[in-house]
Amino acid sequence: MTASVGQLWVYLQTTPLLWLTVTLIAYQIGNGLFRLSNNNPLCNPVLIAVAGLVVLLRISGTDYKTYFSGAQFVHFLLGPATVALAVPLYAQIRVVRRSLFLLAVSLVSGSALAAASGAGLAALFGGTTPLILSLAPKSVTSPIAMGIADQIGGLPSLTAVLVIVTGITGATFGPWILDRLKVSDPAARGVAMGVASHGIGTARAMQMSPVSGAFAGLAMGLNGVLTAILLPFVVSLFR
Repeated sequence: MTASVGQLWVYLQTTPLLWLTVTLIAYQIGNGLFRLSNNNPLCNPVLIAVAGLVVLLRISGTDYKTYFSGAQFVHFLLGPATVALAVPLYAQIRVVRRSLFLLAVSLVSGSALAAASGAGLAALFGGTTPLILSLAPKSVTSPIAMGIADQIGGLPSLTAVLVIVTGITGATFGPWILDRLKVSDPAARGVAMGVASHGIGTARAMQMSPVSGAFAGLAMGLNGVLTAILLPFVVSLFR
């Protein structure tokens, strides 16, 4: 009986549909716990899903390549999901137009601080040059951040991990920090979440309010473009 179960698992382990299903179930479990906790930020659905999947892959001895053969379908949907952020943005276009100047100032200062804070802390604690350069684009969405890291001499694989950690951390603690700082304006909260914690933060901003979600999506996209243009230039100056 044990041998039969083992053979069945070996077969299922290589089936893409298995890991797609497991990924969706893991997120649903995380989302369920998030709601049961009365939306406690420490029960972030993405954090729970990632932790559960890591434990499962570790226990089952499944390598990432095998897992991604199924999870790539979810990965593919990131593109359409990003484009779909234009819908809430269009719904709030009047509010956005009234805030263009403040948005521009917040975007430039936020992008600069996001890049400088990670790189600066790494340098302060004696981090190596590749680590410092890998940390600089940590607040940009993964595909852009990895491209930036590769261009400036960082490690794209390390940057990808740092981006995920940054997004989960921002989505988990961002609203709490904004509350403590008494930032109540939904537009300002959205820009902060979008610039600091990219897609995962934007998803959390969507739960906060439609205005916050619209501004977070806009800030996430513009932050990616701005960082991709300016960060390589700044790094070249220091070199």
